[in-house]
Amino acid sequence: MSEPRHHEGPPSAGAAPMRPAAPPRHALGSRPRALEGVLRFVAAALAVVLVSGLAVAGAVAASLNSRLQGTVVSIGDSAQPLPEIGKIEGGFNILIVGSDTRVDQGGLGGSAEDVEGRRNDVTILLHVAQDQRSAVVVSFPRDLEVELPECARDFGYWNKINTALEIEGLPCVVETVEDLTGLPIHFAGLITFAGVVEMTNIIGGVDVCITAPIIDERAGIALPEPGVVNLRGADALGFLRTRYGVGDGSDLGRISAQQVFLSSMVRKLQSDGTLGDLRTVFSLADAALRNMTLSEGLADPYTLVSIALALKDIPPERITFVRWPTFDLGNGNLGTIGPLADELLGYIAADEPFRLADIGDDLASTPDPNAPPEPTPTASPEGGTPVIEGVPGQTAAQHSCAVGN
Repeated sequence: MSEPRHHEGPPSAGAAPMRPAAPPRHALGSRPRALEGVLRFVAAALAVVLVSGLAVAGAVAASLNSRLQGTVVSIGDSAQPLPEIGKIEGGFNILIVGSDTRVDQGGLGGSAEDVEGRRNDVTILLHVAQDQRSAVVVSFPRDLEVELPECARDFGYWNKINTALEIEGLPCVVETVEDLTGLPIHFAGLITFAGVVEMTNIIGGVDVCITAPIIDERAGIALPEPGVVNLRGADALGFLRTRYGVGDGSDLGRISAQQVFLSSMVRKLQSDGTLGDLRTVFSLADAALRNMTLSEGLADPYTLVSIALALKDIPPERITFVRWPTFDLGNGNLGTIGPLADELLGYIAADEPFRLADIGDDLASTPDPNAPPEPTPTASPEGGTPVIEGVPGQTAAQHSCAVGN
């Protein structure tokens, strides 16, 4: 595991040098056979277990194995014995990457001739704690300037994080985030535009609150009225992609809007029986296999089921979405605020609970005025859960609205 490498913070702020993040005590050895699974694929396998029992789960795993060929990459993991079906032990980290490639996307976002290359425009790290009672979801802005590993050196030693996917693919994004955070990534998954469209259709869309119309021709989204809207298919993709239709038009605002969507999606999947419909489960698994790149660990459905069993009991109020703390470098890129990143990584590595000072931020998300009462946070043994100031985000239990501009 490498030490984290990033900017120390704005020079004017006098930020202290970064301290290497402590190795997470929850790491699964060196790295269990790398898994490449997005949350929806994990949720699909979980539903099979819940609805049909372990025997059916085993049969489904066997049938899915035959469909995983050609979608598997290595992220440097060593071979591990095949696990039995059952809850995986300890904590783990999953990297979820969204690619902006236009190749084989049916014209979504424009043609491959008009928009060349492939970038990791969405880079999200999901950390599940050692006791499997909480999770933290960290979003890294596409304009974040990082020290690039050897696999991305065609773009120089320092460049935007979203260049990592272009040359060496998903394994290079994994290496980049590991270097940035000092956290080992055990599993990883990459999804494309077409995958987002199909999967949001399968689950019946996600209800999202917006404060004002959201119009962005470049992202292909037009929501003319404020209120709660059900987003699926191309509308869901457009909402997740839009920068200019929300907040201040920045990628930071886009992340805030994405967290509004993702928190609502978590609540939907856990509350309305979506995961109890066997046909939906098979459809999600099929869509994932056809639209995702899977790492070797995820290519084994038994490992996938084990991880799903670990995720299913985490309540929404203990799933925290955060945005990586940044400052403006003045050249169109963002740098890491060292002290805040240190603090955040310290809590994650030690599996210590923390709270955010506010819901959302002052860019593109705000608390929903019609939200139900929020669950009372669990106090730490010391008598109070520490609060991180200056790190924007929310929990999955906190209802928020995207701010249209």
